[in-house]
Amino acid sequence: MKVRADENRCQGHGLCNMTAPDVFDLSDEDGHVVVRTPEVPPDLEDDAVRGAEACPELALSVTDE
Repeated sequence: MKVRADENRCQGHGLCNMTAPDVFDLSDEDGHVVVRTPEVPPDLEDDAVRGAEACPELALSVTDE
């Protein structure tokens, strides 16, 4: 599973990080999303999906690649 972030859509709400801190971090510079684990290990897949779904800007995508 892979996670991608559209940095142009991210508004820095931080809900992804609150939901899945092992997958998503926030930039110290502007508060926007930083994907900590672009290739998500199996034990974090559910967290990655929940974190992506929490984004109100739909800036995160999760794929089964």
